[in-house]
Amino acid sequence: MRAPYFIETLARNGEVLNRQQVNALPIRLGRGYDNDFILDDAHTAARHAVIEDDGAGGLVLRDLGSQNGSIHRGRRQSSIVLGGDTVVRLGHTNLRVRGADFAVAPELTDTTMHAWEGGTPALLGLGMMAATAALTNWLSDTQSADAVAYLLVIAYTLGGGLVWSSVWAFGNRLFGRHARFGRHLFILGCGLVAMELFTQASNVVAYAFSLEWLVRYDRQMVIALLCCMVFFHLRTIKPRHPGRLAAACLVLLAIGSGLDLMSNLQLTGRLADEPYMSAILPPVLRHSPDHTLDDFFHQAAKLKSGVDAERAAAIQSGAPADDDGEE
Repeated sequence: MRAPYFIETLARNGEVLNRQQVNALPIRLGRGYDNDFILDDAHTAARHAVIEDDGAGGLVLRDLGSQNGSIHRGRRQSSIVLGGDTVVRLGHTNLRVRGADFAVAPELTDTTMHAWEGGTPALLGLGMMAATAALTNWLSDTQSADAVAYLLVIAYTLGGGLVWSSVWAFGNRLFGRHARFGRHLFILGCGLVAMELFTQASNVVAYAFSLEWLVRYDRQMVIALLCCMVFFHLRTIKPRHPGRLAAACLVLLAIGSGLDLMSNLQLTGRLADEPYMSAILPPVLRHSPDHTLDDFFHQAAKLKSGVDAERAAAIQSGAPADDDGEE
């Protein structure tokens, strides 16, 4: 390791908080002002440790008998061999030492959309949230239009969206140096629009072609879209490892979907969200052939025969029949 040396103090997430150049060995570390590197940490000694040449061209950190010691990989050690990535904890301070010959990683490709920041994505996101709230309320409204009701729905949606985006922006500022509040508002707006479009499209297609499974399991798709939103939020904060973020979101999807299905099974005895299509649309949208009354009565007769068979079997086995407690 070649001089000059650079002592870096690190945050818990590994980010460099401070970097100081020292030109020669030995390097004395401690809280006292006569040290080469001053530790602003009440849990370190006035003369806590010293960094010296190990005799083979490397560096070694030697503890000077401090009360709290020098910690490496969770263990207190009297001397620690220092490499460029060796992190040592002195008191509450994490630090590492690198020489001028330390090889840095190659330059990263800048994929940040610098022009897509600030007010533009924020306004678009807020606009999509307001439009989605108004459309949802209008489609479900069975009474005459009330402007105050629409304004309240929009206000609640925007308020919740601002809180949601603020949490992600805080995480972005904490782990990614920039808040990117507008970007997070835009991601939320796109996610709400995608959820509303899927909900309405699935209702229309299910009604038109008698595809009941689309509405019976539509919450699974909503959970998937929510996990996609979380992925893009995380990607905005940490864009370097999209594969890991995608894997984490897939795990989140599996957990959320599984919990939803188990909840349905526990509450209703079936995995589906609804036993029927709740959205009744104009008949002109129907493309599936209608069933005749004969088909209906035929299916009813089959259902009745099945119930009668189950009841007869229950009586023969001595079990009470399931008709309000009567055998």
